[in-house]
Amino acid sequence: MTEHAYREYVAANLERLRRTAYLLCGDWHTADDLTSTVLVKLFRHWRRAAAFEHLDAYVRRMLVRAWLDERRRPWRREAAVAVLPEPPTPSEDPDQRLAVLTLLDELPPRRRAVLVLRYFCDLSVEETAEVLGCSEGTVKSQSSRALDTLRGLMEGDPLWT
Repeated sequence: MTEHAYREYVAANLERLRRTAYLLCGDWHTADDLTSTVLVKLFRHWRRAAAFEHLDAYVRRMLVRAWLDERRRPWRREAAVAVLPEPPTPSEDPDQRLAVLTLLDELPPRRRAVLVLRYFCDLSVEETAEVLGCSEGTVKSQSSRALDTLRGLMEGDPLWT
């Protein structure tokens, strides 16, 4: 496989990878950093990776692992003083979209990753377990707990009633 094949893959999948990264971390700047990190790593191992039957799953797994690694870094715990506005995106109900992202921010990283992989990336329980490197039972329990947490956070909120 050549550099040309890598460029074609990146061109076809860049926006999907960025959106997935954004859903994982909730910040476009961090999502861009994560996507760049993953694409550099993918380029280094392109000859081996291109031979994989499920290249998208491999790259998704790289993305989730890069995000989890990033969350473990101590400097990530610092809060930004000024928040840059997010670029406008088409949405039927922007308030509901922001509310969903706010709710996702309330979840621990692993539970958030499970929800993003299961419901945004539309992966099966087995595929999600493989990406996260855990058992299928863990995926099911984390998914259930994450959804219960989201339901609890949504109770009493007029936006969801």
